[in-house]
Amino acid sequence: MMSSVFGCGSPVGHGRGTSCSTTLQSSFQPGMKLEVANKSSPDTYWVATIITTCGQLLLLRFSGYGEDRKADFWCDIMTAELHPVGWCTQNNKTLMPPEAIKEKYSDWTDFLVQDLTGSRTAPANLLEGPLRGKNTVDLIVEGSVLELQDVSDPFLYWPVRVIQNVGGRLRLRYAGLSEAHQAQDTWLFYLDVRLQPLGWATDNRLTLEPPTELRSLQSASDWLQALEDAQLNGQKIPLPLEVFKDHVDLPKHSFKMGMKLEMVSPWEELKICPVSVTKVYNEVHFQVTLDDLSVDAKSRSVVCHANSPAILPVQWCLKNGVSLERPRGYEGQDFDWADYLKQSGTEAAPDACFPDAWQSRGFAKDMWLEAVNPHRPVEVCVAQITQVRGRLLWLRLEGVAKPLSECIVDVESMDIFPVGWCEANTYPLTPPLKPVSLKQKKIAVVQPEKQGSALYCCSKIFVNHRCFSGPYLNKGRIAELPQAVGPGKCTLVLKELLSMLINAAYKPGRVLKELQELEDQSWDCQEETLKAKYKGKTYRSTIRIVRLADQIPDFCRKVCVKLQCCPNLFSPVLVIDKCPENCSVQTKTKYTYYYGKKRKLSKPMGGEEATEGELPKPTRRRKKRKAIFVQKKRRSSAVDYTPAGSPQVRGHFSTLHIKKRIYGKIPLLLPDFLMNLALQSGSEGNSSEPRDDHTDASSVEVTSSRPRRAATLRRAVSMGNATAPSQEAPEGRRRSTRSLSAFNQNNKYQPPKGQEMQEEEGQLVLDRNPLEWTVDEVVQFINSTDCASLANIFQEQDIDGQALLLLTLPTVQECMDLKLGPAIKLCHQIERVKVAFYRQYAN
Repeated sequence: MMSSVFGCGSPVGHGRGTSCSTTLQSSFQPGMKLEVANKSSPDTYWVATIITTCGQLLLLRFSGYGEDRKADFWCDIMTAELHPVGWCTQNNKTLMPPEAIKEKYSDWTDFLVQDLTGSRTAPANLLEGPLRGKNTVDLIVEGSVLELQDVSDPFLYWPVRVIQNVGGRLRLRYAGLSEAHQAQDTWLFYLDVRLQPLGWATDNRLTLEPPTELRSLQSASDWLQALEDAQLNGQKIPLPLEVFKDHVDLPKHSFKMGMKLEMVSPWEELKICPVSVTKVYNEVHFQVTLDDLSVDAKSRSVVCHANSPAILPVQWCLKNGVSLERPRGYEGQDFDWADYLKQSGTEAAPDACFPDAWQSRGFAKDMWLEAVNPHRPVEVCVAQITQVRGRLLWLRLEGVAKPLSECIVDVESMDIFPVGWCEANTYPLTPPLKPVSLKQKKIAVVQPEKQGSALYCCSKIFVNHRCFSGPYLNKGRIAELPQAVGPGKCTLVLKELLSMLINAAYKPGRVLKELQELEDQSWDCQEETLKAKYKGKTYRSTIRIVRLADQIPDFCRKVCVKLQCCPNLFSPVLVIDKCPENCSVQTKTKYTYYYGKKRKLSKPMGGEEATEGELPKPTRRRKKRKAIFVQKKRRSSAVDYTPAGSPQVRGHFSTLHIKKRIYGKIPLLLPDFLMNLALQSGSEGNSSEPRDDHTDASSVEVTSSRPRRAATLRRAVSMGNATAPSQEAPEGRRRSTRSLSAFNQNNKYQPPKGQEMQEEEGQLVLDRNPLEWTVDEVVQFINSTDCASLANIFQEQDIDGQALLLLTLPTVQECMDLKLGPAIKLCHQIERVKVAFYRQYAN
C-alpha cells in the first residue's frame, strides 16, 4: 500500500503522475488572502490568510496574528461570508481588526499595505456564484472550450469541446464535428501540456487550423463557422484560469538535428526503437523520426519536448536488460550502437538532454492498478505490472484479447490510476476475464477517497485540553490549539492534527520519530510527509495515517499511548467535564508506567528482601550522560573537580552552571554538610565498583589557582575536616574558604546545633532520598506544590534530584529567567526538600 507511487500528497508541479491527488485538490491554496466578516462586530470585515484546506473547509488566520495559531478558525466556503481582497473598498464596507489585536498596531493601514504586497487573493468566482467552493477538476464542466495542440505540428491549434469529465480525464471533441464523428474524440487528462485555454494560440501568434487528418470531413467555410461558434460558446461558458494553475511550463531542450536516441514506439506498444532528431521547431519542441533503412521506408515522426516520457538515451536498453528493436533494413545479426553511429556519421544525444532518470517510485512487479487501453482510450482496464525497468512499466491489461493486452508506460503517465479510481469516479472498469485475488497480490495503491463518501470522511476530532499531556507535549502549547479539527477527509484532518501536536512538543523531532514508528497491520493507511522545526533545523519524516473513518478512534488512541499522554487528549469524543480515564489524578510516573513504555516503578528505600531462592541482583550504576555543554581543554583537565559521589548534574542547565561555580565565577552551591554527605554516600554505595571518573588530585600538578582552590576544598571535605584548607592553603585560599562558610551560614543551610532537628508541623517528609530522584520524580514533586506551572522547566532543563539540591535563588532567577516572586516561591519548595533531606538522610 504505497500511495506515494501516484503522487498523492506531493506537490502538483511535475505535470505527470498526479491524477490521483489533483482529482481531489482544492482550488484554494495556502497563503491566499480574502476578506472575512467579523463575528464579534457586525457589518465589519478583516483580511485573513488561508492556512490549509480540507475539501470545502478552510482554516483561516486573521492578519496581525503573525505565527500565533491560537485564534485560527475553520469555515465552510458554502456558508461563510467570504470575499476577495478589495471587496470592502468597492462596497463601502468597514475593515476593522478583531478586538483581541486591535491595540497591536497604531497604523493598521500601513500594516495592511505591507501584508498584502506580493500576496495572492482568493479568486472571486470561487467565492461567489455557481463555481463557489468547487475543486479544480469540478471547474471543467461539459461544454467548456479549450484549445488543443496538433499532434504532428506544435504551431497548429484547434478548439475542442469537453464532452465528458471523469475525475479530470476529459473526453474532447474537435469543434466542427458532431455526434456522428465520436470515433474521432480524444481523451486527455486536464494537465496534459497540449491543452491550453481558449485564445492562447492567438495571443501567442500561432495558427488555428483543424488537424490535417480531419480537414476532409468539412468544407473550409464549415470549419470557419465552427471556429466562430466555438469561440462564442467559450465566452458563454468561461473556463476559470484556476484550471491551468498546475500546468507546467516546458523547459528548453538541447537536442540538435541528426542526434540519435531510443524511444518507446508510439506505433508498436511493446517495442523500443532507435530514432533520430529530424527537425528542431524551436527551443521547446523538436521532431523525432523512426529509423528505417529499408527501400520502401515510410516516414513515421512524432513531436516531442524535453520532458516527453517515451524518449531514452542511447544504450538505455542495454543498461536495463531490455531488448532494443533493430531498425528496419539494418544489415547484421546484432545491433551495436557504436558501429551504427560510425556508419551513419551521427552522434548520440547526451544524457543531459533527457528528463531526470526517475526511480520506480515504489512500483514493483505483480502490483495491480487501473490503466487506459491504448488501443481503445475510452476503456479503463484492470492491469498488472509484469516488470519494472528504470522509469518504464510493462503492463498486462486484464480482459483485453492478446496480443493487444500488453503495453509500456512511464511511471509518470497520466493514463494509469490507483485501484478503485474508476469506482470513485463512477466510471465503468473493464473487468478481467477471470477473477483476480487481490489479497494474494501486492496492490500499488489502496482505493482513493471518494468525494463526499462517509467512508473516507471523518467528523470533528477534539483536542481535550484538560487531559494529561505526557512528557513529550507542552501543556501550554496544547492549550493554545483549537478545540477541534475537521470535519473533512480523514487523511487531511489527521495530517493537520499531527502537525499541530508536533509543533506543541518540547522537542518536535522526538515526537516526529515516535510517530514514524507507529504502525498497525490492520490499518488502511496512506503515507504523508510531516516536518518539525527545532533549534533552527528542519526534520522530515513519512508517517502512516489511516484513511478510513472507522479506524480513526483506534489511531488516535494509539498515537496518544505512543506519546505517553492521556488516550483522550485528542479523540473523536469531546471530554466535557471529567476524563473517563481519570487522568487528572494520575502522576507522571504512574501514567508513564500504564500508558508509556512499561518502565518499572521505583521501589521504596531501605531495600526489600529477595524472594526465597532468588539471589539479589547486583546494583547497576546509571551510565553517566554526556553533557551538551562543551568546554575547551585545560592542562589540568585530568583532575575531577566534582567531589566523589557528589551530585552528577545533567543536561545543558546543570553542566554549564555547576562548572561556572567550580571555577569561582559565582559561589559554590553545595553546603559543606551536603558535600560531605554526598561524598560518603557515593564512596560507600559504589565501593565495589571502580570509578572511571575519579582521579587523585594530589598526584596531578594544577596550574590554575581557581581549580586548585576547588581541588583543595574537595580534599578537605573528603577528610571530614572543614578547616583543612585554611591549614594547608595560603592566605588567599583561607579567605575563600571563610567566604564559603559565611555563604552557607547566611543561606541557613547549616544543621541545627547538636545535629538534631525537632519535628515541626508542616515539615516535608520524604519517602525516598532526593539524591536518587530522577527527572520525572523532580517534576512530580514540583507538580505537587503551588509551583506546578514551572514543572516544564525542570523537564526541559533535565534537572534530577542531585541538580535540584544545587539550586539557589540567584541561580533560579538567572538560569530559569523567573521574576523575583515566582523564584522565591520555587526556592521555598526547594528549601523544604533540602531541610528534609538533611533531617532524614544526613545521619
